[in-house]
Parts: sequence; structure tokens; C-alpha cells
Amino acid sequence: MGEVSEYVESLSGADRALVEGVYGRARALVPDAQEGRSYGMPALRYRGRPLVAARASADHVGLYPFSSDVLAAEAEALAGLRTTKGSVSLDRDAALPADVVDRLVTARRDEIDAAEDS
Repeated sequence: MGEVSEYVESLSGADRALVEGVYGRARALVPDAQEGRSYGMPALRYRGRPLVAARASADHVGLYPFSSDVLAAEAEALAGLRTTKGSVSLDRDAALPADVVDRLVTARRDEIDAAEDS
């Protein structure tokens, strides 16, 4: 078992559903992603770089695409969600915004691909 799998197994209820949903969507979109750690968090990594992390906190689940450029580029899709320079707060009482997760993960994957291919 890897870092992400162990972390998901440690959660329950809405936290587990949201975190598992983020990682499930990311794995479907980027099947080459591998479990690891980034910035002290269990994360999926792609081509040796952090792709995405999801982490439960006291009042929300944080989604971390490890790129302020990706968050800025997807600002319109993030309207209505709480964001910081590096994260999106997911409401544990709401459904997983799969379209938002998909946009952030694919944008981050494309950013990593562009950096690696240049």
C-alpha cells in the first residue's frame, strides 16, 4: 500500500468520500500517476512531480494542485468555491465537484508535460 492509499484508509465518512473521490478521478485521468508525498502530504505524483493532493482538515477538505498558475487559469471554473493561492476548499457536506477536479488535474498534468517536454 502507498502513502495515498494508507491516508484514505485512515479517514471515514464525508472526509473519506471526498478524498477518495479526488484521488479516484485523478487516477482515471492520469493512470501513470504514482503514490508519494509532496509538501508533507500524501499525493499523487506524475513524471516525478506533484500532481494533486487532497487532505481533510477541521472544517473542509483541501484540494492541492501544486500550481498557482493552474488555479489562476481555472478561476472561472472555481467561482463559488473558497480558494487560496495554492488550494481549493471542498465542503464536506456537498457532493464532489467532479468537473472542477477534472479541470484542475488535467491542467496540472498538461503543465507538467509541457515542462518536461521543453
